[in-house]
Amino acid sequence: MDSDLFSFPIGYHCFHKKQLFNYQLNRWHSLGYLSCDDLKTAGKKIKKFDEWKPVMIEQADSKLKSGKYIEAAFFYRAAEFYTLYGKDSKEELYDKFVDLFYSHMPIEGVQLDTVPYNESSLHVLKMSEKTEIKKGTIILHFGFDSFIEEFYSIAWYFTIHGYEVIAFDGQGQGKTIKKYNIPFDFAWEKPVKAILDFYKISEAALIGMSLGGWLCLRAAAFEPRIKLVISSGGAYDYYKIPPAVARWLMDFFKKYMREGSNKVALKGIEKGGMEAWRNSNIMYITKINIPMDAFEYAWQMNGKNLHTDKIRQDVMVITGKDDHFIPFKLHTPMIKSLSNAKSVTDIVFTKKDHASNHCSIGNIKLSLDTMINWLDEKIKEK
Repeated sequence: MDSDLFSFPIGYHCFHKKQLFNYQLNRWHSLGYLSCDDLKTAGKKIKKFDEWKPVMIEQADSKLKSGKYIEAAFFYRAAEFYTLYGKDSKEELYDKFVDLFYSHMPIEGVQLDTVPYNESSLHVLKMSEKTEIKKGTIILHFGFDSFIEEFYSIAWYFTIHGYEVIAFDGQGQGKTIKKYNIPFDFAWEKPVKAILDFYKISEAALIGMSLGGWLCLRAAAFEPRIKLVISSGGAYDYYKIPPAVARWLMDFFKKYMREGSNKVALKGIEKGGMEAWRNSNIMYITKINIPMDAFEYAWQMNGKNLHTDKIRQDVMVITGKDDHFIPFKLHTPMIKSLSNAKSVTDIVFTKKDHASNHCSIGNIKLSLDTMINWLDEKIKEK
């Protein structure tokens, strides 16, 4: 596998004044797929939510015409990201992304598998160098609305450093939901078990990023074949992300104004915009058509259902001090909850590191090197 295939640029840029746009633009740059200049151009053209998709498609079409297929693929992915579920173009954009990706990404040493799961399948990408000696196996997954293809560069980086990598779209993610129709389920130990059983793996490291940082800990609590766990960008309790007043209002509407809240949410989806995207996103991924029911399911990703008291493995937790999704106030409760773990390594990246944003966007290489050094040390200790 080509060790020079990707580079991870350092720096978090101001591509757009709105953070929810700016972060996504930075994400595809930081992962090594899209150039700073192209993203600056795209960011300048976007004034409101409805302009995101046409601007990204324009960029993608231009790259396609010039034969820059991987860049075209990731601009189509960018367009798909902020397209509301239920729109025909969302599926079409996903298909364009994956078709270009697998047609033009150098994938030597990559094996695509479908792992049987719940009378359907999980979408799995297995990567390894052609060497007899490997340090170990990493099982890798990401967040709420992720595709394993967009994190190919991360899987590649672990692979060139001597690890076999099995990356998967779990329930509610990527191809697993889009083509295999498996909705989100926070009991992440179930897909992890299916993968361990399918490949006959007796022990592995598990790495989860973003919401995957919560899910990997949940899986480790119930799956002893996971020996090392890395959680990056996860929250201890997603219900506690909003301020106390906002949580009180959510509970009030849930208890006393449930029917009215559902009607408002559904009307909002019809109008479109960022809030409509959030609401339709969670409803699609969970396959729950009633908004308040879908939100209530998401709120179950809390400290109680995480079961960190059952975790006995070595654990690394990586947090960005300026994460705009996960407030830093939830970092210490996460660390304290891991009281029965074999060991806990606590990493906080700051602006000085250029990795203080969600999932270390701005300095992915620093984060990955930190993970690899820790994994190498823990494996040597055995």
